[in-house]
Amino acid sequence: NFFPEGEETQATDGLLFLCPQIFCIGVSWPDRAVPLPPGPRPAPKSPGSLPQGFSGLTHLLHWPLTPGDGGDLLASTSPQTSTYHLRSPAQTSYTLGGYLEAILIARDHQGRPKAHGGDLFRAQLLGPDLKAGVPGDVTDLENGTYLLTLPLLWAGQAQVQVRLIHSSEAVGVLRGIWRDQWATVDFTGYFRGPTGYEETVTCNVNPLLIGEEEGTCYYRDEDSGELWFCARPPTLPCDSLVGHSSGRYWNVTTPHEEALLARNVTNKTLPQGIPPVWVAQENNRSLVLSPAQPCRPGIPAPRPSGFYHQNVWHSLSCSSRSFSTADSILRCLAGHVVHMMGDSTVRQWWWEYLRDTVPALKPVDLHATYHTGPLMAVDTTRAIVLHWRTHSWPLRSLRTPVAALHSVVRELGGLAGPHTVVVLSLGAHFTTFPPSIFVQRLAGVRAAVAALLAREPGTLVVIKLANTGYKSVLGSDWFTLQVNRLLRAAFVDLRVAFVDAWEMTSSLALPDSIHPGRCIVRNEVDFLLSHVCPT
Repeated sequence: NFFPEGEETQATDGLLFLCPQIFCIGVSWPDRAVPLPPGPRPAPKSPGSLPQGFSGLTHLLHWPLTPGDGGDLLASTSPQTSTYHLRSPAQTSYTLGGYLEAILIARDHQGRPKAHGGDLFRAQLLGPDLKAGVPGDVTDLENGTYLLTLPLLWAGQAQVQVRLIHSSEAVGVLRGIWRDQWATVDFTGYFRGPTGYEETVTCNVNPLLIGEEEGTCYYRDEDSGELWFCARPPTLPCDSLVGHSSGRYWNVTTPHEEALLARNVTNKTLPQGIPPVWVAQENNRSLVLSPAQPCRPGIPAPRPSGFYHQNVWHSLSCSSRSFSTADSILRCLAGHVVHMMGDSTVRQWWWEYLRDTVPALKPVDLHATYHTGPLMAVDTTRAIVLHWRTHSWPLRSLRTPVAALHSVVRELGGLAGPHTVVVLSLGAHFTTFPPSIFVQRLAGVRAAVAALLAREPGTLVVIKLANTGYKSVLGSDWFTLQVNRLLRAAFVDLRVAFVDAWEMTSSLALPDSIHPGRCIVRNEVDFLLSHVCPT
């Protein structure tokens, strides 16, 4: 579904627009003059700009600016000297269902209070003995102080923990990269001739990134209008592209910027500022109860969306269920065809959990690579079919056949029905590009989901938000946070369900990992199944 067009083709700009009553995202970063690529196509906008008409969601990408250029490392926010304390006098015990509030004061490496906001802090309330945890809300007051709000959702001991993910100065570096860089990674295209002779070239989302002012191969997705570009091979034609893989990660930071993003100041826990607190039972209850309503698409998401207790996720939006045995999973999935599409974090659901947990689900050898799929497992006696395949370009992967890179928009066009479940996980591979690239993908996918639900409203569509995990300039949590904001906003008015993987991967006292452990994956799958089988 991607067609080579060559350098002579007049391609469209590839930008789709979401329904006007929902969005339009725009970031107030000025366009800059850039050289035209070959051929009579419109001048590309600056990498930080987004499609016209998306201006309604500007506030989603708002982040307080950092004054100056961050040139003094000692003046950047320090995890060692920043402190937090209770907003009100400590109590002997606290009420289940209430809130704990604290004030965080950001300080630099010399202990001086900061006068502006923009830091990325993460707060948690943890109950280690109870295997409990919930994310706290961090409100930036934009004057160097932050309000921490942590819900008290279980009885017993609870401990506040705060981490500095990135200083405001480091966020300034990341913001600059998002604004000024077309990409921070490139890709390799493999072209093969009739005799098996191969040539490799650089490929990317924009022709200006591949270092060739002439002789560019264009590939247009006929379903979404998105474009992919490869340098023209020395001797082979554009339509001989057969393979794709990751290329190089680019060095886009100065030594000073690297110091602001260094491990010794990134993702560091602040000194303990609040002793453990005790939460009393309420009417013999030891937990805040989940709502009684069954899980279904379209339920507004509270904040937080849930919490862990005894390593089990308790949703605060609906009555989530536990599917702790292979038999309970099979009973739920009986008669369903599940299509999982996207990145490797949803492949974990398919391959590393469901396949391993449920022996009756038999993998079918489709002679495909594990990293990109397609993968399939079936239980013929219960009429269960599970599919997983990766999304198309841009994709960081080992070498994979181009024929395996199917457009999500094209795949959605052939699906529908009350026994169909669609799971989409779209964000992880877009953190190395400006937001305009992700918005283009979202626009096409959103239109395809809307069309699917219009022709068959009984189809279950689940959107998995991106995990926490990476802390580097190539995939920072700050980028992922912005991607998740856009993801939720793109689908919020459609009858879809969300799995808030951001909160589910940032609530327990576990190291962040883009590929979390079995405990978290099990809870993510249980929440999916709670929508497939709400009662």
